[in-house]
Amino acid sequence: MDHYEIWFNLLDTHKDMEFAQAVDAYLGYLKREGLISGFRLTRRKLGFGPPELGEFHLTIQTESLAQLDRAFLAVARRSGELERVHAAVYSRVKDFRAALYRDFPDPQRTDSAQAKDEPGKPRR
Repeated sequence: MDHYEIWFNLLDTHKDMEFAQAVDAYLGYLKREGLISGFRLTRRKLGFGPPELGEFHLTIQTESLAQLDRAFLAVARRSGELERVHAAVYSRVKDFRAALYRDFPDPQRTDSAQAKDEPGKPRR
């Protein structure tokens, strides 16, 4: 599983619930279309966390980089209903930062690591 991690602040924190609804509409659309596997929106609690990462954190999950690429291509067309729900999200965001993570160990590493282990010997 790949995780597209996004940290940001809102332009207007008084509209936080409207923003959450917009995220659900946008990413729910992508999920229904099979362009992402899932998503989660979280908000910093009690001010804990590095300020440069922003108050909000969004994780978008995909099965592969190919699925993420298909999602980016669909959004990049900037047309129709997808553009409308996307604009309702990005127009409310500032201080955007993003990263791409993967589950670890991933299946490729797990299989090769297990093959190298001696039978009956515990892994560290």
